[in-house]
Amino acid sequence: MSASVSESNFEWLSRGTSEIFPNQPNSEDADENLIQRILKSDRHLRIKLGIDPTGTDIHLGHSIPFRKLRAFQDAGHTAVVIIGDFTAQIGDPTGKSEVRRQLTTEEVKQNAQTYLEQLRPILDFDTPDRLEIRYNSEWLGKLNLVQIQELLATMTVGQMLAKEGFAERYSQEKPIFLHEFLYPLMQGYDSVAVEADVELGGTDQKFNIAVGRDLQRHFGKRTQFGLLLPILLGTDGTQKMSKSLNNYVGLREDALSMYSKLEKTPDNLLKDYFELLTNLDLNQLPDNPRECQKLLAIEVVSQFHGLEAAKDAQKTAEQIVLQGNTTIGDSVPEYSLSQVEFPAKLFYILGASGLCQSSGEGRRQIQGGAVRLEGDRISDVNLTFNAAEELTGKVLQVGKKKFIRLID
Repeated sequence: MSASVSESNFEWLSRGTSEIFPNQPNSEDADENLIQRILKSDRHLRIKLGIDPTGTDIHLGHSIPFRKLRAFQDAGHTAVVIIGDFTAQIGDPTGKSEVRRQLTTEEVKQNAQTYLEQLRPILDFDTPDRLEIRYNSEWLGKLNLVQIQELLATMTVGQMLAKEGFAERYSQEKPIFLHEFLYPLMQGYDSVAVEADVELGGTDQKFNIAVGRDLQRHFGKRTQFGLLLPILLGTDGTQKMSKSLNNYVGLREDALSMYSKLEKTPDNLLKDYFELLTNLDLNQLPDNPRECQKLLAIEVVSQFHGLEAAKDAQKTAEQIVLQGNTTIGDSVPEYSLSQVEFPAKLFYILGASGLCQSSGEGRRQIQGGAVRLEGDRISDVNLTFNAAEELTGKVLQVGKKKFIRLID
């Protein structure tokens, strides 16, 4: 890496970054200042990001560290994505008030494949030497009891209980199982195995990343830097983005669904969303919040579906939401009624199609006046349809953001 590059060229490094540690800003020591390590290194740095595929879907909140990883790739460094096929069978206890269910090897393998598919629009999979995908069973599965004992001997029970999630559970007298203590140690050992220079993670991962530094030092390796990124608030503007809270935008959602959620981003989140989810110049954004919402939606949807699909989604959303026009194009996501057994109540269809999380929520949405069929508000909670033909081709809508076209 050329030492002629000045520190003014590292805006991409600081953008959206909560903390880099250790960080001695004026230090010339490449072990105390990340920019100095980049400038002084005679090789591209190895940037680690570990994921435990405990589910199947990634949302925009999960995408933030991967976007930073892509920024490192674009700067010439090597992204090392570690699929935690071994550690996922333990489960990261961070932020958890209860022990996590241990996954089977087959579940982890299937989840990993769906994760990688969703990451393709973000990471550079094609440039040689820019991406390594590693599975930590490669080294963790080979550890013997003596080596595991050595790992355990690097930390005390007191240090483990200082970890936020453990401390909370211990104070509440909730069980903490011994295998959970292994998670931060094994995740940290990943940094030893891949010789990471930098590890990326959310602000809730500082403990785990610090363990990686400690283990690198213990095993005589050069220690990594930790780069922490903020936890994204969801579309409700108040709580962490989460599928369980239904305030998320999934990477696998169709263009229209993504656009419809993002164009309603609360004003207080716009700056953070632009900074964390786009590469746009923050000084060149529109003054009008409504125009900012539209620009954000177009920019993010384009990343995953292309600009043409994003513009089509914008046009369709305007027709549905602003004009109440249900005579629209093919952009509306579809749901096949072949999956429904008739006769069927509308609240059941709302739950089965995914417009609502359950039939019970479907009932509540109808009672609240949020459900429309072909633009007409539905008030009858027990509205029943005897055959699919009565609904085929019609648009079913919940609120202003969710809608589907019902097909055979």
